[in-house]
Amino acid sequence: MQWSLFVLILMGQCFIFTCHLYEYHFIQKEMPWDEAQSYCRENYTDLATVSDMRDVERLRNSSQTTGAWIGLQTKTEGNKPWRWSLPGVEYKESEALWENEEPNDPENCVKMDENDYRKWEDESCTDKNKFICYNETGQHKYFVIDEPKNWLQAQSYCRENHTDLVSGLEQIEEFTTLIDQSSDEDLWIGLFRDTWSWSDGKNFSFKHWDPDSFEDEGNKDCAMTKTNGKWSSDICTNQKPFYCYDDKVILIKENKTWDEALDYCRENHRDLVSITDRHQQRWVEKRAKMADTEFVWLGMRYTCTLDLWFWVSNRLVCYHNWAPEDKMKGCDRATAMKREGKWYERKEGNFLNFICAL
Repeated sequence: MQWSLFVLILMGQCFIFTCHLYEYHFIQKEMPWDEAQSYCRENYTDLATVSDMRDVERLRNSSQTTGAWIGLQTKTEGNKPWRWSLPGVEYKESEALWENEEPNDPENCVKMDENDYRKWEDESCTDKNKFICYNETGQHKYFVIDEPKNWLQAQSYCRENHTDLVSGLEQIEEFTTLIDQSSDEDLWIGLFRDTWSWSDGKNFSFKHWDPDSFEDEGNKDCAMTKTNGKWSSDICTNQKPFYCYDDKVILIKENKTWDEALDYCRENHRDLVSITDRHQQRWVEKRAKMADTEFVWLGMRYTCTLDLWFWVSNRLVCYHNWAPEDKMKGCDRATAMKREGKWYERKEGNFLNFICAL
């Protein structure tokens, strides 16, 4: 069963309970990937999309069955974008530190140049290099691993022992200030060209391939789970059980004031959506990008009486994603998410699209 994070207010403290914005369903009947996709779209939302390690654990706990399809398939056409390994970190071409004449197709993984760690080069993902792990907790954030591995093995090592491969310009720049700018070793970083796409069209960068069994050649163009929770690929016409997901949030493309949006959600669904962690933020953000208005209403408003922001479900705001801007004055304020994901204060009388929890 899916959960979303509920945060209770008790003596000003935040206590976290788990709740999600979508449910996974294991379908034991075996089908080819295309038929499994059609089944999920007819009965739920789509084949399972996986956005981070928490989703991986939920799939592992939902069934003892392995070798089940998920909604990931090789891209046969269109753009194959560069992405960072760490979920939630966005690749920006304007910030890339490519060496001259890089990147070179068809190499899909990226390393720091041995002569200058401020320059990147693409390389075959099967080559072996030392690499940099990032750890979001603890006194030390960056670890250079001296044992050469291919890119997938390096990613797997970092996720099992730290957080992930170093990802994003901010982490790269912080790392390079701590070490010499050159050495005799190339180092993998968490940048890769994404040659796979999700069935529902989401552009989550997260992938959890098993480096010891993954196949990216031939006709093994569809992804499946393994006993260890990691993923492999297989021929799409083979018949397997599969995972569907059922979405618990919906974008309403009607322009309403905040109060009208709240009434609509409560009458037709459950409530205006609440966001209480980064995991939920990424999921709702994907909906906001499809809105007809620049902003969408969320289920958070301001109370002058208590001088604080709260969710309509009476939860304290313990997680936030406010944009750095001047705050508004007055009591008639509510929270709207811009398409790119940041939160802004807006007058409740503005007419915007909005997102409901189902």
